[in-house]
Amino acid sequence: IFLTALSLSGSRGCRSLSRELALLYVLLAFVSLLTVSLNLLVIISISHFRQLHTPTNALLLSLAVSDLVVGLTVMPIEGLRYLETCWLLGRLMCALAPFLSYCLISGSLGHMVLISVDRYLAICQPLLYPSRVTLSRVVFLICLCWGCSALYNGCILMGHLRRPHLFRSCHGECVVVISRISGSVDLLFSLVGPCSVMLVLYARVFVAAVSQVSRSPAPIVKGSEWKAARTLGIVIAVFLMCFCPYYYPSFVGEDTTTNLSYFAVLSWIMQLNSCINPLIYALFYPWFRKAVRLIFTLRILQPHSSETKLL
Repeated sequence: IFLTALSLSGSRGCRSLSRELALLYVLLAFVSLLTVSLNLLVIISISHFRQLHTPTNALLLSLAVSDLVVGLTVMPIEGLRYLETCWLLGRLMCALAPFLSYCLISGSLGHMVLISVDRYLAICQPLLYPSRVTLSRVVFLICLCWGCSALYNGCILMGHLRRPHLFRSCHGECVVVISRISGSVDLLFSLVGPCSVMLVLYARVFVAAVSQVSRSPAPIVKGSEWKAARTLGIVIAVFLMCFCPYYYPSFVGEDTTTNLSYFAVLSWIMQLNSCINPLIYALFYPWFRKAVRLIFTLRILQPHSSETKLL
């Protein structure tokens, strides 16, 4: 959208160009603000209400924090990159901005894998689930996920972090290039491997669902667990639809670089997923809708509001 609007505006006068840019900046601000606001509601809801302090919701909380950072920093920075003719944020930000963006992408992918494992254990091993999946263990895995994401992307972007202006062709440019070899390795570790794990685990969840419906007169798994598996399955499916196009350059054997003519489209498809997740919660989680009503009516400021029953 941004690139099309810019190309159209380039064929008109300065007045038209300014108007087009102003509209694009307003759109950018709206999308960023919406992403931050929606994920802030998720963070407040899960953090405030004690009934929502579960291992699964801890994963959703961490994912919401990641999505909030995307709306707060990555979206404005990427918007500025494509709306302005020059990189305006300096050499340090040229090095750090791609690193932050890649860490958030990898961290979110790791969370999707953890969510798949959580649902597999809850559905396929319901008797062992409470003892195996505890809040403290999930918090440890979340910290491990972010740590591994930072370390992994530090290795992938080591050359860029050392010399962020290596591939620039003119002053005021910030170009990120990942070679085909690094891109192929990243494709294997960041797409093929995790996606295979998620698909296999959710396939087993589906088989377990069909088996329990057809054979068991008294279901072992709670209905709430099945509903959570369905909702989180939708979250994972939407994430993959937004995530997979990002690796198109690696699929076709090209270097992954911000100079590609279509890179902005791939980048924004990925980033918009951060705005979509809270909307999925609003559609499929009654507890989230109840929590939002309590937040907007300021009832969360009342004494003992954290003990409110939402489930």
